[in-house]
Amino acid sequence: MNEGIKEKQLPDKFAGDDYQVLLVAEKYQTGFDQPLLHTMYVDKRLSGVQAVQALSRLNRTAPGKEDTFVLDFVNDPEEIFASFQPYYEVAEVGERAEPDQLYALQAQLNAAQIYYLEEVEGFCSVFFRPTSTQTPGDHAKMNAWLDKAVQRFVERGKTDHGAEECEEFRGRLVAFRNLYAFLSQVIPYGDSDLEKLYTYVRFLIPKLPRRAGGPQYRFDDEVSLKYYRLQKISDGGIPLTKGEGGVIDGMTDVGTGIVVEEKVELSTLIEIINERFGTTFTAADELFFSQIREEAVADEALQQAATANPLEAFKLVFDKSLEGLFIDRMDQNEAITAKFLDNPEFRGAVSRYLMKQVYEQIRGEALAI
Repeated sequence: MNEGIKEKQLPDKFAGDDYQVLLVAEKYQTGFDQPLLHTMYVDKRLSGVQAVQALSRLNRTAPGKEDTFVLDFVNDPEEIFASFQPYYEVAEVGERAEPDQLYALQAQLNAAQIYYLEEVEGFCSVFFRPTSTQTPGDHAKMNAWLDKAVQRFVERGKTDHGAEECEEFRGRLVAFRNLYAFLSQVIPYGDSDLEKLYTYVRFLIPKLPRRAGGPQYRFDDEVSLKYYRLQKISDGGIPLTKGEGGVIDGMTDVGTGIVVEEKVELSTLIEIINERFGTTFTAADELFFSQIREEAVADEALQQAATANPLEAFKLVFDKSLEGLFIDRMDQNEAITAKFLDNPEFRGAVSRYLMKQVYEQIRGEALAI
C-alpha cells in the first residue's frame, strides 16, 4: 500500500500532496508529531492518558489550520471529558513514591507466608545460574519453586476472607514489582534480597490463578463480523472547565484490584477479536509478539537507550527488558514464554527480530517530534 515508503519518511511524505490519510493500528499515540493532522476517526475505546495522548496528535498549529475534528465511533463524551480535565490548565504533582515503601512492601509480602524465603533463594539459584551451566530442565525447576506458593495461594483463597487476603497479596506483589522497576532506575539499591524478590515476583504473578470476575468468554471460533451500521449519535465539542487543576500521584498505596462487575458489550469484544495480523506466525502468536513489541516501544528506559545509542549498545539494554516483558505476559502464551526462557537459540532469534523493529520505531518516532 505504501509503495516502499519507509517509516522514517512518513512525516515528510504526509506533508506532501500525494498522501492525505494515515491508517494507524496501535501506533503513534505518542511521538508522531505532524502539525498538518486535522481530522481523526476513532474506532477503538480510549480513556485516561491513552485518550489524551491519542487525540492530542491533532493539537499542533499550522498555517491555514483553524480547527480540528474528531469523528468517534466508540467513546462517550463524558469519558473523554474525564480523561482531559485533570490535565487542563495545570496539573500538580501529588504524593511521590518513596524508597522506604519498597521495604514496607517486602515486609508485608514476607509476613503473608504465601511464599517462604528459602523458595525465593531456591528459585534465584536456578535463575541466576551462569549461562554455561544452564540446562533445558531449569525452567521446570523454577516452576517447582513457584508452584509451592501458588498452591498456598489457592488453598487460602477457598474462603471469602481468604480470597480477600489473596487479592490484597496479589496487589502488593504487583505494587512491589512496579515500584522496584521504577525506583531501581534512579536509586542504586545495594540490597541483593530486593533484587531476588523482584525476580521471583515477576515470575510468580503470572502463575497465580486469576480472580473470579464473572463468566469469561472466548469468541475466536464462534463470532465473525458480517456487517455494521453507521448511526450518528451526537455532534459537538467537549468544553473543559477552567480553573480546575488535577493532581498526578506517584505509587503510594496498594489496592486489591477488585472491581465492580461490569457487563461488556459484544461490540467491544468483536472489535478486539477482529484485530488480527498476518505473518509467518499464527494469528494468535503474532498478536502476542506485537503486544510485546508495542510495550517495548512505550518503555521510557528503552526510548532513552534507543535515541542515545547505536543498535549494538541498545542490544544490551533491550535483551534484559525483553525478558521481563515475556515474563509479565506469561499467562497469555506460556508455551512461547517457556521456549523463550529454555531455548537460547530461540531467545536469540526472537530478540534480534524484535530488537530491530523496536529500535527503528522508537528512533523514527523521535525524529518525527
